[in-house]
Amino acid sequence: MIIDTHCHLDNEKFYDDIDCVIENALKNGVKAFLIPGADFKDLPTAIKLSETYDEVFFAVGIHPYDIKSYSESMMEQYVTHPKCIAIGECGLDYYRLPEDEEEKLKEIELQKEVFIAQINFAKKVKKPLIVHIRDASNDSKKILLEYNAKEVGGVLHCYNADEQLLSLANENFYFGIGGVLTFKNARKSIQSLPKIPRDKLLIETDAPYLTPHPHRGKRNEPQYTTFVVEKISELLDLSIEEVEIMTTNNAKRLFKEFSSIN
Repeated sequence: MIIDTHCHLDNEKFYDDIDCVIENALKNGVKAFLIPGADFKDLPTAIKLSETYDEVFFAVGIHPYDIKSYSESMMEQYVTHPKCIAIGECGLDYYRLPEDEEEKLKEIELQKEVFIAQINFAKKVKKPLIVHIRDASNDSKKILLEYNAKEVGGVLHCYNADEQLLSLANENFYFGIGGVLTFKNARKSIQSLPKIPRDKLLIETDAPYLTPHPHRGKRNEPQYTTFVVEKISELLDLSIEEVEIMTTNNAKRLFKEFSSIN
């Protein structure tokens, strides 16, 4: 049994065959799916999927690239849905900042402001966070600690192998491991994996992105979590079954609503 803790099944790349995508994943042992919130415009699709499939859950939040559309009233509108189990994906992403220095500083400050707002909202509604960090480890960690995010905990989605973030395992944070681990240039991810506490490991795809080897270049799907499980099994010298049980139990501990999935 595998739980895909981060898959954008509401993405337009799945519009034509989403039923087949979910069916194929279920056949390959994926028993639950979490659709992160990235942009409010995609939430109706995520909600419809969660109401169609018992195994599908969703989160509400705003990705750093879409912060200008953040609205706490919109968050409040969706968070009461029984299948909404987390807040995010939220966080900091400094990869595509403006070149103009003044605009860059404005963008960074706005990202921080919206990230903090979502942390506070998660604490208010008592739901864990899905955290996106890219080229912003220092600021992200500082904010998570300063605003006591451990109160609700969460997952560092697509963990970037930055070892300074490993101490967040002691702050009620888990580490999402996906297809990047299988890439030929994944040296940092491979080296950092054994340093992550085993009770803090989660499986994810980030579908339709970051497709694992040997399917790189194709659309990623939840069924490909099996390749991530195999790689973790190899690197940690565990059986496939042990990795599945370990990561599933971890997902159920963080996201309590998964406990009903068998």
